[in-house]
Amino acid sequence: MSADPSIATPQRTRNAAATRAAILASARAAFARAGYDGAGVREIAAGAGVTAMLVNRYFGSKEKLFAEVCADTMREPVILSPENLAAPDFAAAFAKALVQVTAPGATPLDGFLILLHSASSPRAAEIGREWVGKGHQSTLEAAIAGPLAKERAAVALALVAGMQVMRQMMEIEALAGAAPTELEEVLTPVVRALFETGTPGS
Repeated sequence: MSADPSIATPQRTRNAAATRAAILASARAAFARAGYDGAGVREIAAGAGVTAMLVNRYFGSKEKLFAEVCADTMREPVILSPENLAAPDFAAAFAKALVQVTAPGATPLDGFLILLHSASSPRAAEIGREWVGKGHQSTLEAAIAGPLAKERAAVALALVAGMQVMRQMMEIEALAGAAPTELEEVLTPVVRALFETGTPGS
């Protein structure tokens, strides 16, 4: 006699969800370490304890898996967290979070590493642009609004990327050796100028 579908289906669903999550976690780690071109489907599959065939069954292709990873890295933002977005002084909260997240010696955010290490791949860069636009760019644009919000948001994101490279990865002394409160003091007015809603240059 066949098993009751009402019992078997939830078990299969749980296993499928766990397998998918394991593949996604393995892919995030692989892409953060080696970038899009350097990470292979077999390596990602091995990290998840599955076969390459199963990776393709769940995600369709390496490109689609990379897109899923990009989206996944933006689901729980650190600098653009709900708490920071709702802060009475968003510019100060943004600057403080940026200083904290780029602390020398701390592990860089994997979302940043994925995009950095994948930038040389035209297809990966295209996918990354799409998801940055849908994620952090869109969130920040809505938060600051006003004239040239798109451009001001993009410059703010470039500031984030620059701090991650120069302070956290290269450890430029003027940034890595500065006291966090001093960096916040320098960054806050810069961020505030970007977040102003008045006409730029007025």
